[in-house]
Amino acid sequence: MSSTRANPRRPAPASTTVSSVDNALRLLLMFQHHKQVRVSDAAAELGTAVSTAHRLMSGLARHGFVEQDRATRAYVAGPVLTDIGLSVVQDMDIRVTLRPYMETLCRDVGETIQLMVLHRADIQFVASVETTKALRTASRLGQTMPAHCSSGGKVLLAELGPGELRRLYPSGRLPSRTVRSITDLSVLEAELARVRRRGYGTSDGEGEPDVAAVAVVLRDSAGNARAALAASGPRSRLRGRGIPSAAEALQWVADEVVSLLV
Repeated sequence: MSSTRANPRRPAPASTTVSSVDNALRLLLMFQHHKQVRVSDAAAELGTAVSTAHRLMSGLARHGFVEQDRATRAYVAGPVLTDIGLSVVQDMDIRVTLRPYMETLCRDVGETIQLMVLHRADIQFVASVETTKALRTASRLGQTMPAHCSSGGKVLLAELGPGELRRLYPSGRLPSRTVRSITDLSVLEAELARVRRRGYGTSDGEGEPDVAAVAVVLRDSAGNARAALAASGPRSRLRGRGIPSAAEALQWVADEVVSLLV
């Protein structure tokens, strides 16, 4: 007597795969109009069970398209989705626009120039031009770092209101990368006040022990903060009078590109 058993490795029907892809894309489209999306909202939008929506969101999170807010448990746009948006928004890639200016800055300042954007409590490096000096800061392209540990992150955090900042750090404690990192929210708030007064942010061994940096914010023609532009180098070289001098060169570029960032 023969019997047949189901093959546990049999692939899902093509129609099921297509449906899953379609639902995942519909979830991504929700972030066009919502900063945060709860699993229950996603399930309602898709007309599926909450467990199905959670599975799809988890899949998107694994690939960096979304990530879960620890405080609210809702999902927000992830670094991959942010990077894609930067590449296509209004048919203008900010990296292409800034590239020649970054190359000029690299020659004039003599340090590596980094372009970064804010993603919640982190910054993501989206472009870099390395100096040719033997001792230099390497490109951080594609990497992320806690915003409060970087000069560029500080100038972008300084754009946030007190309520927005506290929502990023609900416990009041901040993660550290080095012994110089700021770990207390009240200390960060005081630092951001100094950033606003000076017009530029600095990092002195806070993200990496031997690296210093200075950054300014890049604004579009409507006055909105779009990104941060930083010069980074060895602490032994980028210090003292070199900081305000580099900040002045960075700010000149920021003023020049305002009309280009629409």
